[in-house]
Amino acid sequence: MSDAHSLLHEPWPSLERQREGATFGLWLFLATEILFFSGLFLGYTLYRNIYPDAFKIAARETEVVFGTVNTAILMTSSLTMAVASRSATRGFRKMTLLCLALTITLGCAFLLCKGIEYHDDIDNRLVPGPDFKLQPPETQIFWAFYWVMTGIHAIHVTVGIGIVTTVTMLIARRRIPLATTAVEAMALYWHFVDIIWIFLLPLLYLMGRS
Repeated sequence: MSDAHSLLHEPWPSLERQREGATFGLWLFLATEILFFSGLFLGYTLYRNIYPDAFKIAARETEVVFGTVNTAILMTSSLTMAVASRSATRGFRKMTLLCLALTITLGCAFLLCKGIEYHDDIDNRLVPGPDFKLQPPETQIFWAFYWVMTGIHAIHVTVGIGIVTTVTMLIARRRIPLATTAVEAMALYWHFVDIIWIFLLPLLYLMGRS
């Protein structure tokens, strides 16, 4: 009874209502994020239909190897996060901490891989501007979307790493209980970030390669 009481916080009358409230609040936040990314996807689709040939030329310059490796990294991190969430509800402390640590490591590996890719893109003069190497000029529109969408996604990954690291440290130091709703909430956020990347992969890396 004391363990259940330690998990309950004001103003919630019960653990079930507290968990439902936390989940509902996170889903509201994710809904705003979905609207934001939907606007980017809509803009991308409109310009792709207006300049299909330019977008195909531009898309062939993306590094499909980096895109594939990062997809594998994020999908694996989604698995470790799911195992961590399930382990936390079952009370498996060591497994939870191990999987959270693996999720953090995989998230950092994603950012490292993305940083190397960005470096290559800059060296190849694929940043929209006067020194941009591709023709026709409309190819810059594709790369503008590339930098904005992947950059915002990388920021979300960075935020996720910070959240997971904080919760992991609090659990390791026994500052918060293992069966906290924080693990479930951050798992939802992490899966959302992974799903966004699944949409980015075909839009930015696979188009025009068939």
